[in-house]
Amino acid sequence: MSRLLVLQHTEAEYLGQLEDHLESRRIAFQYVRPFLDASWRLKAFDPFDGLVLLGGGPWGSAGIKDLPSLADEVELCARYLADGIAVLGFGLGAQILALAAGGKSAPATFEFKLTQAIRQDDQEAAAFLPKQFHVVLYGPDKVLPPSQAPILARDAEGAAMVFQVAENSFGFAGHPGVKSGMIEDLIMEFEDGPDDAIPQLNELRAAHPEIEQGLAHIMAGLIQRTGWMR
Repeated sequence: MSRLLVLQHTEAEYLGQLEDHLESRRIAFQYVRPFLDASWRLKAFDPFDGLVLLGGGPWGSAGIKDLPSLADEVELCARYLADGIAVLGFGLGAQILALAAGGKSAPATFEFKLTQAIRQDDQEAAAFLPKQFHVVLYGPDKVLPPSQAPILARDAEGAAMVFQVAENSFGFAGHPGVKSGMIEDLIMEFEDGPDDAIPQLNELRAAHPEIEQGLAHIMAGLIQRTGWMR
């Protein structure tokens, strides 16, 4: 059985719908909370088969309001990549993955938006993604993947929505298994957030069936590419 380390940056955001997909495949996961646990670094050095970096609500990585544990998490992620261990990053987690792999992040205002990602058909590695699928963006700053990283999906404006690092590690601009309740809890947890989230929340609720369908496709491919069921 594979065992994953999941770094959680807020009370509200967790694996969401990914939990069911992992549990059904007998893939175990352990949450570690750097924002609450002073000993998280020791726990993070246990033997794990993969690393998942979650989003951060209002926390960013581009120098405006950086995640307090940012430098340590970038270092940890770089170690996983150097050891050939699979890493998944969502939202802020994708920014951390990019930084660990030699990319950057850029300052940007807080954004809560449901957008469409379009698979880049010229990238063979993108075959595990649906041709189009929803991405929920929530938080500040933008990920700038390393120049050598294949971009597997973009939005209509050309921004990277999914990118690949090495053979088994992937960054998503938003959480692919997000639930509307997760966003609602993030809004209540922090003062920093969208001014009027009701239209976006309604749009997200209406999109739940399509998000679930797309996630089933995505997870089947990710499990294969990360090697977590070998």
